[in-house]
This record gives sequence, structure tokens and C-alpha cells, in this order.
Amino acid sequence: MKLKILLAAAAATAITAATAEPFKVITPLTAEEDGAMARLVNYDTGETIDSVLVEDQAAVFQGEIDEPVLARVMIDGKRIPVFVLESGTISFSGAGGSAFGSMLNDQLRQLGSRLSDIVAQSQEVTDPAVNDSLYRVYTATIDSTMQANADNALGLYIFLQSDASEAPLAELQCAVSTNPVLAQSRRVQNLMSSATRREATQPGKPFADFTITYDGVTSRLSDHVGQGHYTLVDFWASWCGPCRRQLPVLKSIYNTYRDQGLEVLGVAVWDEPDATRAAIAEEGLPWQNILNAQSVPTDIYGITGIPCIILFGPDGTILSRGKQGDELRADVDAAMRSAR
Repeated sequence: MKLKILLAAAAATAITAATAEPFKVITPLTAEEDGAMARLVNYDTGETIDSVLVEDQAAVFQGEIDEPVLARVMIDGKRIPVFVLESGTISFSGAGGSAFGSMLNDQLRQLGSRLSDIVAQSQEVTDPAVNDSLYRVYTATIDSTMQANADNALGLYIFLQSDASEAPLAELQCAVSTNPVLAQSRRVQNLMSSATRREATQPGKPFADFTITYDGVTSRLSDHVGQGHYTLVDFWASWCGPCRRQLPVLKSIYNTYRDQGLEVLGVAVWDEPDATRAAIAEEGLPWQNILNAQSVPTDIYGITGIPCIILFGPDGTILSRGKQGDELRADVDAAMRSAR
């Protein structure tokens, strides 16, 4: 789904005054979790709304809320799927299931069911024209739900599930300028900040340096980039399946061009150092990796998803960003040919 589909639905919305309404959230858990502390968290801001002890295989939250917000229940790192915290009694279809029992949650559940049916239909047909028609129905279903909820938390959820994380800054600014709900969202504000930094680090722009100190060792991107040779930097994590699948591509590129001066550098983000070390050993990576970078480089480069692979020229100019597979090979091939 494209963000542009949602922009028309974002216009002319307004936040109406609301009075506090009672809510009750019944979250089914397991016997092993009895006695643990469960938190009800605002998904948009990360703030804890309430916390309770798990009893009889459930966490039950009760309180009042002025207007619906996106929320999730967290316990010992386990995260229940995002739902809309609103007035009424909200239950879940089993541990880790979807929410139901209140107006917006029932709409979200119905949307998910309709989309699943459309996907199932598309998997049973081979006619491209039929698949195109089903895709249009798919996007229209999302669009109509967004239009009906552009001024509330469900609309925000649909917006965040679109390709907003990779949208150009201008599109995000357009959406925010016409929709107070989006304008007030912490996550949308973060997306705009990421888009700004992403645009500042596109091909043709100079590299942005960063410094990571871990286990007594300080590493800088400038130790490797802008040093007179081409450098391919892989922002990755051990738990990231797509990242691991790109490693054979990077190995092939490295083996092809290392004698011509190409350097490959791994930068482990959003990962635990021990897990990164284990993955490096399992994959047999021959290049240096900066460990425990966490969100420092991803904030600077506006990276919202990994792997993100960037090719830097000898002077540090960004030559390629976000390519994988054959597209990445083609960009590196072109750069190395120009260096001969």
C-alpha cells in the first residue's frame, strides 16, 4: 500500500472534545506468567499507562481514557499485538491474538479479516488481470477504512502500517499539515525526522560520521570511509533474516573486488553484541564489524529498516544506498569499473 493512497483521507479532519470514558482490557496470558508484572503501554509515546500483576493467566487493566489511543501490553519483553485502547471491555482471541469488543478494535479486526480473504483469493488465481483487480480491491478496502477513521487512533494505525516509514519528507509534511491526529503523533514526528536525515544522506551527498565506543574500543565511520578507497557499509543485525540473506552477496562482492581496494564494513545496529559475535562466527565474515552501534547510525542516516547497505566513494561521497542483490552488484561493478 502506498502512502499517497492515504493522503486524500487525511484532509479536513479535526479533534473533537472528549470526556473520560471507562475501559477494561482483559489480556489472556499463560500460567507461567502468573505473578509477573504486565504493563499497558501507549504505543505512540512509549509511556506506561498502567501496570498490574498477572493473576489466573490474565492481565486485567481498568481505568478511564479521554480519547482512543494505540496501545499494547508488554510482559518480560513479550509484546501483545497493537490494539486501540478505548472505552468498553476489550478482550483478545487467545494469548497474542487480535483485540475485539470495542468499536475501533472490531473495525480493525474486520479489516484484517477482509484483507486476509482477498489475499487468499489472489493465491488461488493465476490470471494477472484478476490479481490486479484483487489488488485494487485490497487497497480500496484499506483506503475506505482510513477515510472513515482519519481523525482517530485507527486511522493513525493504518497510516503507520503503510509505507510511511520510507515516504519522502514532502509527502509526510502534506499528510501532517492536513491531519491533527498525525501531527500530534510521536511516531509520525519521528518518521519526519528520519525522512529529513534520509534525504540528507542520499547518493551524491557526503557521508555523515559517527562514533561508537564499546568494550574499551572507539570506532568511527571515518576510520573506514573517505580514506581514498571504495567502502561498502552493511547496517545489519544478527536476528534480521533479510540481513543474513544478503551476506552471501556481500561475500561475493568482497571476494571480487578486495584486491582492487574495496573495503566492506559491517555495522551492527539494534542488536546484542554477543548475538552479533555469534552471527559473525556462524557466517564466517572476513571483514571488520563495529559492534553495539544500536540506533546511533540509524538515527543519523534515517534508517528505518535493515539491511541498509551504502556504498561510499573514495572521498566519502555516497554513491549507492538501499540496494540489495543484483542491483547492489550492478552499482558496485559500475563504481569499480570507473576506478580502473
